[in-house]
Amino acid sequence: QVQLVESGGGLVQAGGSLTLSCAPSESIFDFNYMGWYRQAPGARELVARISVGGSTNYADSAKGRFTISRDNIAVYLHMVGLKSEDTGVYYCNANRLSRNWWGQGTQVTVFS
Repeated sequence: QVQLVESGGGLVQAGGSLTLSCAPSESIFDFNYMGWYRQAPGARELVARISVGGSTNYADSAKGRFTISRDNIAVYLHMVGLKSEDTGVYYCNANRLSRNWWGQGTQVTVFS
């Protein structure tokens, strides 16, 4: 069973920054995609993801403010210019073909 260990959430003032990290129990390069999803009241939505080849996708709301990156150990989501609407539980996701694994979630709260 793949495990995803997340860290880096917290309470931050609007305009501030946070970096989330997600370390899988298997090699990052064993997954087609790894990414971050946000769940506020409502559906869980994609924030950003990175493919095994290194290509990235971002939600429109994240473009220009969030950056997803990786090294051999973890995937990172660096968030700057945080807004109150970025508040939610952020879940790390790992995808391999039709299978998905999720982290336990980390809370990000942006206050003004």
